[in-house]
Amino acid sequence: MIKQLRWKFVAIAMGSLLIILLTIIGLINGISFYQIDERADHLLNLLSEHGGSFPKVEPGREKPRSSPPGFGMQFSEETPFETRYFWANADADGSIQQLDTSHIAAITSDQARSYAQQALLRGKTTGYMESYKYQITQQESGTLIVFLDRSTQIESGLFFLLVSCVVAAAVLLVMFVLLAIASNWAIRPVTKSIQKQKQFITDAGHEIKTPLAIISANADVLELQMGKNEWLDSIRNQTTRLGRLVKDLLLLAKMDEERPGVAFARFDVSMAVTDAAMPFCALAEANGKSLSLQIQPGLILLGDMELMRQLVGILLDNAVKYALPNSEIQLALQQAGHTVRLSVSNLCDPVPEGDLNRLFDRFYRADPSRTRETGGYGIGLSIAQAIVQLHRGKLSAQTEGSKIQFTAAFD
Repeated sequence: MIKQLRWKFVAIAMGSLLIILLTIIGLINGISFYQIDERADHLLNLLSEHGGSFPKVEPGREKPRSSPPGFGMQFSEETPFETRYFWANADADGSIQQLDTSHIAAITSDQARSYAQQALLRGKTTGYMESYKYQITQQESGTLIVFLDRSTQIESGLFFLLVSCVVAAAVLLVMFVLLAIASNWAIRPVTKSIQKQKQFITDAGHEIKTPLAIISANADVLELQMGKNEWLDSIRNQTTRLGRLVKDLLLLAKMDEERPGVAFARFDVSMAVTDAAMPFCALAEANGKSLSLQIQPGLILLGDMELMRQLVGILLDNAVKYALPNSEIQLALQQAGHTVRLSVSNLCDPVPEGDLNRLFDRFYRADPSRTRETGGYGIGLSIAQAIVQLHRGKLSAQTEGSKIQFTAAFD
């Protein structure tokens, strides 16, 4: 459990950092690409306003601005020489009348004509065609289509995005290493608290065993002297219940350990489940119920045979206690693909609404009065869940009307 807590802490910290980094990378690169697009609009407006060419700027005079102004962009004397563009002029019928490709070397006249015709067919006043952004404006001389080469800016933006992702990945890797090292220190207080709880349960369990044995022995002596009576029977019943509770608590404390000392081996789970279930057939009949078994033979599982028998005993004991009178309890063991499924189902009183996973909480009682009658402490299903988790499986509960089913799935 401590190991799971440690890695959960690392996962939460890494997830938080990943969200922060993705947000930062998204904002920075979003602003960068927005600036590239705004710069293109700024230049296209300027070219369109001056008929497909940049205005001349004389030193000392105010530099021209587009309308509306660009996003923090300034026009300089070098702008006409560092900008690659071409334009075309079309008449009312869409026929290209003029072309100018003198400011770009990567486009021929035929290509420029094709681009201009495609832009006119799209019916949009602005857009992208490959790495060229265009703008269509109506002039006195016809329709002016200006194309601006943004390949260099787009490549720079994509390179910046790649660098950002690489840096973020490196930060995540370094942070993961640091968190893996520091996580032990971070959860040390919780670890100490859990260890103290386990030690307390273990010590208290062993300390309680001695007075229980003495009480039971004294009850036997009193019975020899006084004969049987209801008070001595009550003492024996309560000591037996308390002894069973101590045993269950010690088992849970053992299950919670990182290495509970259980040796796994391959065994015939079909035979183990059959052996564990057979005694409950008579118990179910004695309680006015019936038990049906559907066990697929020859199934093999890696685990502990005795714990698997205990799991079957807990689920069937629970079913016998809470099944409705004259109802049938069903136990099934089947293989579906690579998964072995053990299920126990029965009819019962309506389960209180809420999360069914609470049934596996320690000392949880869905019906306290009914539990007192059956003598349970609400700890059996907690042990069952611990056994299944130890075998790297999953125990779940489902309800359908008045039917409840517990399913243990082992991969």
